[in-house]
Amino acid sequence: MEKFELSLKTKSGIRHFEVKDYMHHDGDSCKYEVFENGQFVGSFEPDGHHHLHICTNAGVLKADVLHSIAEELERYNI
Repeated sequence: MEKFELSLKTKSGIRHFEVKDYMHHDGDSCKYEVFENGQFVGSFEPDGHHHLHICTNAGVLKADVLHSIAEELERYNI
């Protein structure tokens, strides 16, 4: 597992997230888990075209913020 930081500009300001990347993902669980201030906010799963989809929504963030996180992760050429 690799961890890295991700910052995202939202309407309420810059938000910082910690991403856990399960590099040896086997399809039985979500590949990316995202946390804000230590709280789990959601996880993501890549499809066959390397686009990320919400795998788990913890209900902490609005869906548009989760989609923005997915788009930002995709910019990392995941």
